[in-house]
Amino acid sequence: MHINKFLITALCLGGCLAIPQAQAEQNKALKVCAAEDEMPYSNKAGEGFENKLAELVGKALNRKVEYVYWSDPRYYIRDTLDKGLCDVAIGVDKGDPRVLTTQPYYRSGYVFISREADNLDLKNWDSEALRKAQRIAFVPGTPPEVMMKAIGRYNDMFNYSQELVGFKSRRNQYIKYETSKLVSEISSGHAEIASLWGPSAARYVKASATPVVMTMIPDDNVRADGQKVDFHFSTSMGVRKNDSTLLAQLNKVIEDHRDEITELLEAEGIPLVAEPDAP
Repeated sequence: MHINKFLITALCLGGCLAIPQAQAEQNKALKVCAAEDEMPYSNKAGEGFENKLAELVGKALNRKVEYVYWSDPRYYIRDTLDKGLCDVAIGVDKGDPRVLTTQPYYRSGYVFISREADNLDLKNWDSEALRKAQRIAFVPGTPPEVMMKAIGRYNDMFNYSQELVGFKSRRNQYIKYETSKLVSEISSGHAEIASLWGPSAARYVKASATPVVMTMIPDDNVRADGQKVDFHFSTSMGVRKNDSTLLAQLNKVIEDHRDEITELLEAEGIPLVAEPDAP
């Protein structure tokens, strides 16, 4: 059979180039957008659980991990990922419109935190313990704030909420609430209940010298006007909208290493819930 020599040359070039290109991609560092001081997620010392996840991903892709740190969460996608300074954001909400998101690698929710010895009956936002508590710790701008308003306890806690961060004008400022401090409010007995994002609180609940417990809040909450308030969220990794190649690689890592990822999250103490059935 006659084969055109130019076709052979073309095939050879395509095949020969593929291997060096693949090797070049592996040799290229995986640049991760990471918080410089947002524990328990990440910090410059690599102590956060998202640091550990980034290292797992880098190892799976056979790429060295390099961090590009940010300090203000409001603009980090725009100022780092979108500008090409880094390649991937480890923890973003599934479907975040600013990026392409991978399949979720975990789903969690907001929790009630209380002292084990108090044995509070905290099933949902209708629980009597929430109506009797003198102090309830929460982070403004989160779903618990909406429900605090719905049950008529928000105004009661306004001054206490300001104490937790120290009052500052919010104009053009990033107001940071330290989750470790809010958990310590419970362990110290200064507050009876906290309602926090489970993954942010788990490490401090686990480390508390005074036994404290987390109770997952059901995802069936409605605000005063009858609108549903989501309390469970799926977390993905995000890449630039034009980087479908890396997206596919990350999806494969999540699929192939799901057990390792889950083990890492469970070691952190993060409460996990199942992904909802597809509609």
